[in-house]
Amino acid sequence: MGMVADVKKAFALVRKAVTGRAAVIDVRRTLAARGPQPRQHYRIAVYFGDSDVNMYQVRQWYKPLADVAKTWPVVVLARNARGARAIAADDALPVAFVPTVRDLERYIATQDIRVVLYVNQNTRNFQMFRYGRRWHVFINHGESDKMYMTTNQFKAYDYAFIAGDAARERLGRVLWDYDLDARTVQIGRPQADHYSGTLPYTPDDRTVVLYAPTWEGDRPSAHYGSIRTHGEALTAAVLASPRHRLVYRPHPRSGVVDPEYGAANARIIAAIEAANASDPSAQHVYDDQPELGWQLAAADVAVVDISAMVYDRLAADKPLMITRPADAAAIVDTHGYLSDAEWLTVAAAPRILAEVDRVLSDPDAVTRLEGWVRHYFGDTAPGAATARFHDALAGLMTQWDLWHARTAESDDEEPDEAELDDE
Repeated sequence: MGMVADVKKAFALVRKAVTGRAAVIDVRRTLAARGPQPRQHYRIAVYFGDSDVNMYQVRQWYKPLADVAKTWPVVVLARNARGARAIAADDALPVAFVPTVRDLERYIATQDIRVVLYVNQNTRNFQMFRYGRRWHVFINHGESDKMYMTTNQFKAYDYAFIAGDAARERLGRVLWDYDLDARTVQIGRPQADHYSGTLPYTPDDRTVVLYAPTWEGDRPSAHYGSIRTHGEALTAAVLASPRHRLVYRPHPRSGVVDPEYGAANARIIAAIEAANASDPSAQHVYDDQPELGWQLAAADVAVVDISAMVYDRLAADKPLMITRPADAAAIVDTHGYLSDAEWLTVAAAPRILAEVDRVLSDPDAVTRLEGWVRHYFGDTAPGAATARFHDALAGLMTQWDLWHARTAESDDEEPDEAELDDE
C-alpha cells in the first residue's frame, strides 16, 4: 500500500508541475499580447500569492478597486501562475505576473506603488513586506467571527482596514499590545455598494431562498459546512414548494477534503435540475459563477453557514439564518452576532419553510438584525462604505507624501541584487 501511495503522490506532483507550466505559458502569452504596462503609473497594488482555488478572495474586491482606480491606478501583483491566469482572464484589473522575488523586485522598481493591499494571510506576503517606504494594508476577504479574524498576523501590517465596531472589539479581546486607534481604520463593507448582476430568473411572487453553505473544513474546530447535515433536507423542502425559489451557491471547495460532502453537494445539484425539469417556471438556480452580488441583494431570506457569507449578507441588511454546526467541536464565537443570530439546527432543516416565514414576519427579528448591521458595518446607506474606503486610502496617500518629503535625502531602500532570493 505504501508503494501505491508513493506512486500516486509522484503522479500528482508531475501533473501539478505540468499544469503549472502550462499556466505560466498561458498567462505570459496573454499579458504579452496586451503590451507593456506604463511605467511609474500604478499607485496601489493588490498582492495576491494564491492559486485560482482562492480567487473568491480577490474577486470580491474587483468592483470597489475599479472605482478606486479612477483616482489612484491599481494593479494586482500575482505570484502564482494559475492565480495570475485567472485574474488576467477576468480582466477586471491590470495584473503583473511576478512569480519570483526577482520578478517582483524588477516590477515594483518600474512603478510608484505607495499602498499595498493584502486580501489574505498567504505566507508569501512576507516577501513583499521587505519593501519599505510604502504602506502595507490588510483588507481581508470578508468579515466574520472566525478565529482567522483575530490572528496575530494583523501586527505584520502597517494598517488594517476593518468593517466596524464588532471587528474592533474582536481584535481588542485577543491581540496584546496592538494599538487599535493607530493601526485600524473602519470602512464598513464597500462590496455591498456593488451588489449587482443579472438575475438568472424572472422575478415573480415566489419567495427566494439563498442557500450558500461553506466547505466542510479541514479540522473539527472549523467544521462549519452544512451540506451533509442540513443541506439535502433543506433544499428538498424548498424545491418541493410552489411558493419558493432556491438559489444554491456552495463554496467552490466543497468536497475537497470529504468525498461524502462532495457527493451530497452533487445530489443537491441533481435535485435542482430535476425540479426545474418537472416545473420550468420554478427557475431554481445552481450558482457556480464567480461574481457575488445579486444573490445577496435579491434573496428574500438567506441561509448560510458560519463563514464570511454571514457578514456579506448582513451588510445587505436583509433577513438571514445560520446553520448550527452539527459537530460539537466546531468553535462558535458567541461574543458578537452569533450570540443573537437566527439559528437553523439539523432537526429544524426539514421545516425550513416555516422558519423562512417566521424570520420574514417577526418584527423583533427585524429590529435585532438592524442593530447588528450597524454594529458590524456602521452606516450602510448606499455609497457610505465606499466613501470611507476612499477616505482611508486618501489618508494614507497624504501620509505617504509627508514621509516621502522627510526621507527624500535618505539612501535607496531597495536591497542589493545579491540579497535577492530567487524563489
